[in-house]
Amino acid sequence: MLVTASTDLDALTEFFDRYGVALTAGDVAAVAGCYALPGLVVADTYSFSFASPAAVALSFVGAAPDYTEHELVAAHAAIEDVNPVSASLIEVAVEWEFLDSQGRRVPGERYRYLLRGTDGGFVICTVIRIV
Repeated sequence: MLVTASTDLDALTEFFDRYGVALTAGDVAAVAGCYALPGLVVADTYSFSFASPAAVALSFVGAAPDYTEHELVAAHAAIEDVNPVSASLIEVAVEWEFLDSQGRRVPGERYRYLLRGTDGGFVICTVIRIV
């Protein structure tokens, strides 16, 4: 069934808040639950795809020590732009901001996400890292 993707900022913020909590908590199962399968991640020097929740989780296992090493305890996605692509797909530009254990702001990276609206909410189809 085709679900229309909402461009409502509250719904998008809720999705990215949930995703950010999963990232900073190292909850790879919850991170995997935020992705459509198959999924794709693209950057200047690499690309990878995953076709199972286990593959998504495995691809994010390496990020958890980085969050711990930098004592990052919270993530906030500042939504910069939202563009409908089709009835069920939207592109969202995000700049991530983090807080460390001392309450200091830590700049993050910028990404573009291709999201699909589903009965259960948004899922990430493609992530593009922006330099």
